[in-house]
Amino acid sequence: MQRIGPEDSLAQRTQQRYARLAGFVYLWLIVTDMAGFLTIPRIIGSGTFAEAVARVVASERLYRTALCSELIESLSTVLLAFALYVTLKPVSKLLAQIAMYWRLGESFIGGVTLIFSFMLLRLYLAPHTNSGLGVGELQGLVALTGDAIFVAFNISAIFFSISSTLFFYLFFKSRYIPRVLSAFGVFASILVMIACFATLIFPGHAGRLQYGWAPLFLAEVVTGFWLMLFAVKTQADCE
Repeated sequence: MQRIGPEDSLAQRTQQRYARLAGFVYLWLIVTDMAGFLTIPRIIGSGTFAEAVARVVASERLYRTALCSELIESLSTVLLAFALYVTLKPVSKLLAQIAMYWRLGESFIGGVTLIFSFMLLRLYLAPHTNSGLGVGELQGLVALTGDAIFVAFNISAIFFSISSTLFFYLFFKSRYIPRVLSAFGVFASILVMIACFATLIFPGHAGRLQYGWAPLFLAEVVTGFWLMLFAVKTQADCE
């Protein structure tokens, strides 16, 4: 039986702490993302442009809070990327680094997407701020900015899906979480990648293609709870 030295024991405890941190951030990201994802469309709603403007003006603070929630999610993604890297580095340092870089790319593009999102809010408020733009011009700018957000989101999601595929593959290889769960995570991540590419090619079918996210949502929720409760099984745990 191989003896576990003090340094190895410390490294394994650090790995388990970061695994639990990753589990928490998985769930935290879902909460912060859903807060913005569900709130903003409800504020804008449907109907005429004037009606949408009125709803946004009436709920401006809530709209800004929802955008800040999405910003917090984008910032927290960096923490998740590092926590997963530390957790999975013993399995393959190279693949864990590559997965972390893809996830950092997602966070960066997400930040750019939020710049456009705040610009969109400003356009909705423009009729009440003497911007000098006509209604037709504002509608055109709102549509153009919305298209930019749509494209940027899907590109960032492709970065995310590649990272998720690699991280779940490393979980599968390591058996740190149940192999059924990690294999399902790989499948769900690839499905999101396909859905995002398909959305960029066939934007008219975006509504139906968004259901491709459901399996990964489930995989991340279960993985988050698993890591928080059980962390990962290290060599010390097996002896």
